[in-house]
Amino acid sequence: MDKKAKQLKIIVVALASLTALSVFFLARERRRRKQKCPQSRCYLQADHIKPQCGFKRVLAENTYSPFKHLNLLNDPQEDKTWNSHPYEAEVTALMESPRLELQCITMKNVDLKKLSESYVWVETESQLKELVEVLSKEKVFGVDTEQHSLRSFLGFTALVQISTEKEDYLVDTIALRDCMSLLRPVFADASICKVFHGADSDVLWLQRDFHIYVVNLFDTAKACEVLSKPQKSLAYLLESYCGVVTNKLLQREDWRQRPLSTEMVQYARTDAHYLLYIAHCLIAELEILDNENSCSNDKFRFVLEASRRSNLMCLQLYTKEIEASPGESAASSIFSRHLNGRRGISSVSCEIQGAVSKLCAWRDLMARVHDESLRYVISDQAIVALADKAPTTPTDILATIAQADSNVDSSLSSGLSSPSPVVCSHLDDLYHLLQNKIGNADDFFPLILQNCLGTNGSCPLSIFNYALLIKCNLKMTQVSRQNGVRNSKKVARKSSRQLFVQKFSCKAPVYHNCRIYADDGRLLCYCDRRKLEWYLRRDLAKLVDENPPAIMLLFEPKGRPEDEECTSRNI
Repeated sequence: MDKKAKQLKIIVVALASLTALSVFFLARERRRRKQKCPQSRCYLQADHIKPQCGFKRVLAENTYSPFKHLNLLNDPQEDKTWNSHPYEAEVTALMESPRLELQCITMKNVDLKKLSESYVWVETESQLKELVEVLSKEKVFGVDTEQHSLRSFLGFTALVQISTEKEDYLVDTIALRDCMSLLRPVFADASICKVFHGADSDVLWLQRDFHIYVVNLFDTAKACEVLSKPQKSLAYLLESYCGVVTNKLLQREDWRQRPLSTEMVQYARTDAHYLLYIAHCLIAELEILDNENSCSNDKFRFVLEASRRSNLMCLQLYTKEIEASPGESAASSIFSRHLNGRRGISSVSCEIQGAVSKLCAWRDLMARVHDESLRYVISDQAIVALADKAPTTPTDILATIAQADSNVDSSLSSGLSSPSPVVCSHLDDLYHLLQNKIGNADDFFPLILQNCLGTNGSCPLSIFNYALLIKCNLKMTQVSRQNGVRNSKKVARKSSRQLFVQKFSCKAPVYHNCRIYADDGRLLCYCDRRKLEWYLRRDLAKLVDENPPAIMLLFEPKGRPEDEECTSRNI
């Protein structure tokens, strides 16, 4: 019995020793992993620098569901209002009978030499209400926005600059995120003209973040088009009309930071401060052309044309990009830009193409969960390197990413750590993905999502990602399209097509078979001889054929139907 007891004791000690050794080596391996990738939990648990974490409500979350526009009817049963423009009637009326209030600007108080030190920083609800009261009494004001996109999946407006003839206002849209709807009535007031430069994106961003819709817009870039200016950038206009030179590199600064640097404040004020004066000058030039070139019977007016083109942008509708499968467009872009140039797409193995597609899908999901941009999560170059080299250990994965990013121009990746905190926090998932230990992708990605956001998930829930648990499905977009996702784009293009027809097609039967071509040679429409001669008289086109008569436009027409189907911007 004593012998058996001793043997049993030896076995117990041996097992205990093996267990201790296992624990020791496991702990050492974990320490080694932490040294290589110090984030043992999701980095967001300790990241308090993202201001959007304090937002109480967002209109555009990171799900795969379509964006819902403002419902003026306030009818939850009305399914069609979410993808229609709430002020379409008002904007359309302005396009038919434009209102320009710029003539009322006296420009007596404009100092073209130097900005005054006086400006108003708006960061409280009471200050915003005071601003609304001021703007409601104005006939015109200038607007510009500053965006942040690196640490956000869809991006957000970090600052709105508004200038009247008397004062400059910098609106802290981060602090006032949940109060910005106070500005909605002023921006939608058709009796007040809002002056932008290059408003194509600003109009969409204001819709995305605040449900603010611009009604009665004058875009100085569109005025440049009508005037056939050699350039239409704001920097060109500032230097030409105001003698002001700006540093456009400041546009890339982190506009989330508070307080803003002196240089950033100066840049932000400059963009909006001189807009009213520039618009006044451009309007004067347009009026001169009207007086010189227009006859009494002629319906065309240069001033009104600039206004129509400007207000056409107001009819744009913001839509979220919805793909057939997550990361599909990014994978396609990588194939064409990186793999195709290197070896030819046909020679790239199916394994590499499959790995790129999976990595792009993983990146898309991680970006949505953490509310980060795709390039912040992992670069395109790193995806190509991972797919090509197929690293077999977590350490090799990190080294491959770091090496790929070190070969990229530093100006393109400034401020980005490589590998990113997202990769370090979710290295195990990335490792299993590359080792093809994932089974069916349709099952694997929901599992990753549960690990991130589910019960005891590693990542914090936020107003940007919580709905992913309910709405995330790799085949979601196929259902969404059936429910009218594409209809939102069609609605947004409706007025563009109507304006195109109004501008370029005849309103009576075609008797002369005259043709109008774009400057790239594409046929735009047929018309009668009177319409053709109208363009020729104003040097807006040149005759390219006499039988049948045909002209080529000397400017870029807006609203081509075929372009609308191809463009990624909704017009």
